[in-house]
Amino acid sequence: MNYLAHLHLGGDAPAQLLGSLYGDFVKGPLAGQWPGDIEAAIRLHRRIDAFTDAHPLQARSRARFPAARRRYAGILLDLFFDHCLALHWSDYAEQPLDEFTARVYRLLAGEAALPGRLALIAPRMAAQDWLGSYREFAVLEQVLAAMQRRLSRPEGLDGAMAELERLYEPLSEDFRLFYPQLLRFAAAQRGGD
Repeated sequence: MNYLAHLHLGGDAPAQLLGSLYGDFVKGPLAGQWPGDIEAAIRLHRRIDAFTDAHPLQARSRARFPAARRRYAGILLDLFFDHCLALHWSDYAEQPLDEFTARVYRLLAGEAALPGRLALIAPRMAAQDWLGSYREFAVLEQVLAAMQRRLSRPEGLDGAMAELERLYEPLSEDFRLFYPQLLRFAAAQRGGD
């Protein structure tokens, strides 16, 4: 899952939202460098990733991509599933997406100790509404271009947008089947809140 899904799955409290996002930026063992509730949310982020990576529906989704693309299929699914979540947000959340993302951006802006790269990208994330912009499928092309600039082998994502377009309907159906299961898993891991 990508940023939006992790934020949605991680819980509603400020520390849960922060930790849900920190999970992509904090690596290695957690040894008390963050408050306990943030570290709990980082651990949940990692469990969500493990559940997702091992799930048969995810394996089926990855198998939809050509063999040469499979190394990047997980990345592409993370992005595409954030698109599906943003597009169908009201099916999964009571708070409107614009209100949710505004709250996340305010929280990030008020946090003085964001980890590493998150501290650098958080202002851009808010200014460009990265989370809400996932509603638009075309935005994924910009996200993929930015990812290519960070990869050691950027050619691995050449043509990825065309493949996502071709696979749009089956991957959308995969999301509709998988995400409710992931919601239940995350709620159980949080103790049902």
